[in-house]
Amino acid sequence: APALGVESRWLDGTGVGGTSFLFHVRHAAGAIRAGLAETVLITHGESGRSRVDAPGWGRSPQSLNGQFEAPFGVFGPPTAFTLTALRYMKETGTTLEQLAEVAVAQRRWANRNPRALMQDLVSVDDVLASKMIAWPFTLLMCCLVTDGGGALVVTTREKAEARGYDKPLVHLLGAGEAADSPMVSQMPDLTSFGAFKRSSAAAFAEAGITHDDVDHLMIYDAFAHVPLYGLEDAGFVGRGEAGAFVAEGHTSPGGQLPLNTNGGGMSYTHTGMYGMFAIQEAVRQVRGEAAAQVE
Repeated sequence: APALGVESRWLDGTGVGGTSFLFHVRHAAGAIRAGLAETVLITHGESGRSRVDAPGWGRSPQSLNGQFEAPFGVFGPPTAFTLTALRYMKETGTTLEQLAEVAVAQRRWANRNPRALMQDLVSVDDVLASKMIAWPFTLLMCCLVTDGGGALVVTTREKAEARGYDKPLVHLLGAGEAADSPMVSQMPDLTSFGAFKRSSAAAFAEAGITHDDVDHLMIYDAFAHVPLYGLEDAGFVGRGEAGAFVAEGHTSPGGQLPLNTNGGGMSYTHTGMYGMFAIQEAVRQVRGEAAAQVE
């Protein structure tokens, strides 16, 4: 705010990882409704790849991770998230090939997006043959590591209309927020994100819509299994059905539920905190100006 010359009368620095910016949108709407603000600027900038002024990778011994994960060999998200992916695959029968299909489907969208870092189409065999990072994740099942940033402006309908913006206004109909655990190893259920369930249920209820009303969906995809959790936990498919749903092409171009249409964190960009890019793509889709526009 100081760098932009903005003298803020309301601030929110909520930090819950990559989805922080989605929380910020809900908080901005709440602040506007409460009369605490009229227009809110939400920003993100991160040099995940070049690591400009980034903190070190190490975890202090007294931190949660230092006490409860690091002693067991967990180092960074790829090794932490293997716990969830392997347990989910065991309990649901989801296969490595179905896990690879998530990366394949999202690359189909990235192929249509000139802003995507990775645009070349890939096959299941390509995904499975890529470098092993941490079992069962190969390189193409993991998110990118990039530099990037973005911003959103949230304001009232009246103010936006009075300013005469030449772009279609995108209205926030409903939102929800929830959290499970600051550590993957401490999740109440390794095979499901309770936060996905609670936050999506709240958003559906506030918006007054059903799953049949949804034409386009963005789900955080730090690793290939996370969109599968999202599809199930948000209620779009049943338990253990997400892998087959993606493999059958339902989330790909021409499918019934276009998913992560910018290419997602695995093909478009992932600065370390991806949520800004997910909601920007949703805004572009609603406006009708996305690179890979869906109906």
